[in-house]
Amino acid sequence: MTRFILLPFTFFMLLSFASYASEETYQFETDAQSSMFFELTKELRCPMCQNQNIADSDAMIAADLRRKVYQLVNEGQSREQIIDYMKQRYGDFVYYQPPVNATTVWLWLLPVIFVLLGIVLVVRSRQQKPVTQDKAKLEAAEKLLEEDK
Repeated sequence: MTRFILLPFTFFMLLSFASYASEETYQFETDAQSSMFFELTKELRCPMCQNQNIADSDAMIAADLRRKVYQLVNEGQSREQIIDYMKQRYGDFVYYQPPVNATTVWLWLLPVIFVLLGIVLVVRSRQQKPVTQDKAKLEAAEKLLEEDK
């Protein structure tokens, strides 16, 4: 009887150890390495998730990227070297600040073009009020005023 009572407790204890095994801990020699690691994991985008960095993502590839960043930081590579490595392997998408080149120039120019186009359309619509309609309305108002007299 006591076996059946202890069996669920044993099962829950094993589950609690499994949760500790899934937690990632990273040990660094210096605080500078630690801060660079956490900054990079916030700046690198998960290739699988949409608009989520690898620090916050639960995807397996994000965990792999965190481990790779940890390895490269411990090897003493610079921030730019790590970013270049990730961009070379996963493309410009992995970095939140895409470079300006022939393929990404539209990302930078289209918002400016849309704003300028909107300003031009608003200014043009205000300038092109039909004058004939305004004159016709004015004449109709004057006629009403004359009739009331």
